[in-house]
Amino acid sequence: MKVLAAMSGGVDSAVAAARAAEAGHDVVGVHMALSKSRAQTRSGSRGCCTVEDASDARRAAERIGIPYYVWDLSDDFHHLVVEDFLSEYAQGRTPNPCVRCNERIKFASLLERARILGFDAVCTGHYARIGTDGPDGAPSLHRSRNLPKDQSYVLAVMGPDATGRALFPLGEFEDKQAVREEARARSLGVSTKPDSYDICFVADGDTRGFLSRHLGSDPGQIVDADGTVLGEHDGTHGFTVGQRKGLGLSRPAPDGRPRYVLDVDPASRQVVVGAAELLSRRELVARDVVGFEPIAPGREVTAQIRAHGEATPGIVEAVPTDGEGVLRVRLVAPVRGVAPGQTLVLYDGDRVLASATLERHA
Repeated sequence: MKVLAAMSGGVDSAVAAARAAEAGHDVVGVHMALSKSRAQTRSGSRGCCTVEDASDARRAAERIGIPYYVWDLSDDFHHLVVEDFLSEYAQGRTPNPCVRCNERIKFASLLERARILGFDAVCTGHYARIGTDGPDGAPSLHRSRNLPKDQSYVLAVMGPDATGRALFPLGEFEDKQAVREEARARSLGVSTKPDSYDICFVADGDTRGFLSRHLGSDPGQIVDADGTVLGEHDGTHGFTVGQRKGLGLSRPAPDGRPRYVLDVDPASRQVVVGAAELLSRRELVARDVVGFEPIAPGREVTAQIRAHGEATPGIVEAVPTDGEGVLRVRLVAPVRGVAPGQTLVLYDGDRVLASATLERHA
């Protein structure tokens, strides 16, 4: 099989490419240059698509013995991921840029280019597993054996078609140390490289500052659940549901307990804050459903709303029909910090059933 291996310059993608080549596939490595600044350098575990990363990927490809290329996808990345991130925050939503990157770059832009060039599949270093237990043997997506590193949540938006053209050689690894040891044994040169984390295009980790620089100032009020004005802010884009720190309030709640962001409304320029218990939701409502198999009302599922959050058992109450309507899930126990724009992923055991985007209110 002819395989295009996406090589970020990290240990995971290097080992994945090596395993694909060892399995007998005809592998070509490609580094996706996603940053507009080619002179950008890494800061520990922060940053992406740096000159160091491209060089690390090239050296790993040479060691594996596969061809290696750099593809400039920075325009696609900026338009489809960064601008989407800014637009979502401007609308008072909380997007997950990793979900968008996997959907629109790694398994849309990259996969389409691979198809045009005659590749059968794209190989990445994601921690997830692919099966064939979907409807009529269709491709299915499962959690990784390494549950702390599982990335099925951010991959669920791929859907079954893209999943059927993907390879995830690291899905069977039970811990990250085993991956590093294999990289060391293969002399790939990246065995001790730190993992990247946070939002890759916010290299300094200051998401609020990044949003302020790009979206500017749009002052408004911070109010409590009764509408009492408690303070002012420079822009609703600096807040997300569930946030506790950085509210900038001069006085505590009357009962002395912490306040949390309950809602963000760009139209009124208001940020609503209140007690922690007001954050709890037992019903989830979502649109833009990407399904791996048909789901009917009454189906028992587990629901996850954060990349590394726990999945909560629930029952599907409603599903879209012919693209109309919403996906509605009733949870057996409330979850906190449900924010519009977050990704909802439904599971049956370790198998992904569907991905969707949460709406503002249940």
